Amino acid sequence: MNVLGLESSCDETSVSIIADDVIKSNLISSQDFHIKYGGVVPELSSRAHLQIINPLLKQSLQEANLSLKDIDLVCATAGPGLIGALLIGLTYGKALAYGMGKPFIPVDHVEGHLFSGFLMEEKPEYPFLSLTVSGGHTLLLLVSSPTDIKKLGTTIDDAVGEAFDKVSKMLGYGYPGGPKIQEAASKHLGDLIPFPISNTKGEYDFSFSGIKTAVLRYIQKNFDTAEKLEEEDKNLISASFQNYAVKALIQKVEKAVKNFSVKSLSLSGGVAANIFLREELSLLAKRNNKKLIIPAIQFCGDNAAMIAFRGEMLYKEGLSFSNELNAYPSLTFNKLIR
Repeated sequence: MNVLGLESSCDETSVSIIADDVIKSNLISSQDFHIKYGGVVPELSSRAHLQIINPLLKQSLQEANLSLKDIDLVCATAGPGLIGALLIGLTYGKALAYGMGKPFIPVDHVEGHLFSGFLMEEKPEYPFLSLTVSGGHTLLLLVSSPTDIKKLGTTIDDAVGEAFDKVSKMLGYGYPGGPKIQEAASKHLGDLIPFPISNTKGEYDFSFSGIKTAVLRYIQKNFDTAEKLEEEDKNLISASFQNYAVKALIQKVEKAVKNFSVKSLSLSGGVAANIFLREELSLLAKRNNKKLIIPAIQFCGDNAAMIAFRGEMLYKEGLSFSNELNAYPSLTFNKLIR
């Protein structure tokens, strides 16, 4: 089966083709121009998707050595994400499928991340615990089958990736914050500022607004303004924030590992690219004798390969969707994550 995947939920346009479970192409066009605005501008994002999606499809078909008539299944992200951006890929995918007379599967973006570990040679084993972390979502999920997904916990305020972005702005690094915080943190080897890890009513829920505010108050108390921070101060704050933000994630995952009988652990989403988080979760997996699957860096961020794979998975499970289905900006449109 030749599966076409389309992803346009935020600021990456991606087209991928998976042929008989082999990734033949996975092209990603990132909208770097958002950097000067300090975040994603939805209208500009939608226009950029519209301009690049057709050229990306043509290039993807060339790389896969296929033509449109060879495509057996079309999949596209339906949500969550920016509504205008989502509509570009979703409408384009539905039109392609309708014009070719081929089946179409809309894919939940979070589910795409959740199952991205299956793109690796070594794959998660059911049941598995998934920590899915990005700029918009922080989720701890118990996955028993392709269609049995239980939400154990989520963030009650900021997503962890969002907290990274906001702290990065406080330090003058700008957007996106994850890579810049990680780089600065790697330069500090000394003691850390004891930033707080928030308690939550939900046993597996997360909260990152407290640590974000603690960073702001620390800067205001000790330096008055961010402009007075020296490089070593920024490195210290970055390392301290990263340490306690990751510990907040690790604590809840370890509690779930001890309370649920699972065969493996999975880390996915854009924040899964963070080296410190990968290392800490690897240590957790070893402590608890669990296999850990983390996608390659190219599959951590938004990409269409995960959309194509998840779409094919749903298709093989016998799920079908009406062509009337529209884009959904929030989690989750098909209610599989419950």
